[in-house]
Amino acid sequence: MERKSMGIMGKRLVSVTNIVLLTLQLLFCNAFGTYHIGVNYGINGGKSPPIEDVIKLYQKCGIEFIRIQEPDHQVLKALRGSSLQLSLGVRNQDLITISLSQSAANQWVQNYILPYMTQVSFGWITIGNEAIPGPYAKYVASTINNMHNALNSVGLVSIRVTTVVPLKVLQTFNPPSTAEFTQQSLPFMVDVVASLLRIGSPLMVNVYPYFAYMSEPKQFSFEFATFNAKQPLVDGKFKYFNLFDTMVDGFYAALEKINGGNVALSVSETGWPTCGKKNCTSTEDARIYNANLYHHVVSNGTPRRPDILLDTFLFEMFDEKKPRGKQNFGLFHQNMVPAYRLFNTC
Repeated sequence: MERKSMGIMGKRLVSVTNIVLLTLQLLFCNAFGTYHIGVNYGINGGKSPPIEDVIKLYQKCGIEFIRIQEPDHQVLKALRGSSLQLSLGVRNQDLITISLSQSAANQWVQNYILPYMTQVSFGWITIGNEAIPGPYAKYVASTINNMHNALNSVGLVSIRVTTVVPLKVLQTFNPPSTAEFTQQSLPFMVDVVASLLRIGSPLMVNVYPYFAYMSEPKQFSFEFATFNAKQPLVDGKFKYFNLFDTMVDGFYAALEKINGGNVALSVSETGWPTCGKKNCTSTEDARIYNANLYHHVVSNGTPRRPDILLDTFLFEMFDEKKPRGKQNFGLFHQNMVPAYRLFNTC
């Protein structure tokens, strides 16, 4: 009887309450949820949990993307029926063959895509990992073209074919407008950009404020490196409150100088280690960087591209057996125990 006698104001109150509760639920679920965020999974980093358990952990944590740097049938089989979107890499040493032969590109697609295409969501194919600059650089653009043609030939037009480049392809990024590609990288980047523009794919970049901060601690503050700066770095009309944005916009500035201003960027790797330098690599430092990074990329672009959200992959899911320079970047230990609390649901 009390429910039937509820007036219009009461109904509005219930409606507003329900909306508020729903909003809170969505905010909680998405605090580290399924939007524009992924995590690298290293298949060669030492003994890790069974891949089926790894995939379940990704899903439990609400992680949307997974990136592996080379094809692995065990991982591909485990991804069948999951909601994860995959970034799948082509090994650097395979670029020569695929760049010179369309049939080799077709065969790669036959081996690693077609057997799984109905049950695995392929988001990206990355042509090499940091192949530019280096001995494989001259093969990247033609491999992009051949791989794109191979995917198109079987109707897989939505998969983005790209490559992954490191910060060292740039000469500088502070201020971002001064950034340009190094002479060693420039000719290859011109060819790659032309290919990406033609097929409408983004460029993937590895962005590590940690390494930039460690190499020049007097130039950047720890707060600027971890999204906690109060004073901006000013570059013309742009104001930067974090090192991540300056690095990304450095890439955008360099692209504009080679007529690649319309190429979008995605972040293939970023993260902060839990050990290494005692004054700035604790589990709390890593948590602060990754938490602030997440909240930044899911709601903000960069000053140069404020309306473009970056698809971003954290590095990495598990500690490596032999970490880079004794620096662990893993969000989880290899026993699946979190290195620190980052995700609300796991």
